[in-house]
Amino acid sequence: MSSLLPMLTLAAAVGSGLMAGFFYSFSNVVMGSLGRISAPAGIAAMQSINIVVLNPIFFVLFFGTALLSVVLFIVALANWGAAGSGLTLAGSAIYLAAIIGVTVVFNVPMNNALAAVDPASTAGSELWTDYLNRWTLWNHVRTVGGAASMILFVLALMR
Repeated sequence: MSSLLPMLTLAAAVGSGLMAGFFYSFSNVVMGSLGRISAPAGIAAMQSINIVVLNPIFFVLFFGTALLSVVLFIVALANWGAAGSGLTLAGSAIYLAAIIGVTVVFNVPMNNALAAVDPASTAGSELWTDYLNRWTLWNHVRTVGGAASMILFVLALMR
């Protein structure tokens, strides 16, 4: 396992960085763009995005990095005191909390609520204003969490 550890850590760093970039793009381009168009058009576009994102490539990156984080977390605990173990533990914990946890607790429920509304309805328009702000706020957390995880995994590799 010790010979695989650097490769697993590198893969987790790359996965975390890719997820950070994915979420960064949403926070800084996609959501701002959707907010500039009419509510029905923005809702319909985001409803479509939330369907298209559920694909094998996204799942492998999103959940694969989570699985690596769980493995690395356990290995770091088992080898506490080894060079980089604290950094690996922190990188893993941050990925799991900021990416997986925030997605499950905040973003997915908001996506589910948005999926249930008619884009042309008054209820849809009211939900949309709140959705844009809250979803993007939590997406910022995912962006920062992914970047922090990546940095911590890279620092662990340098030890």
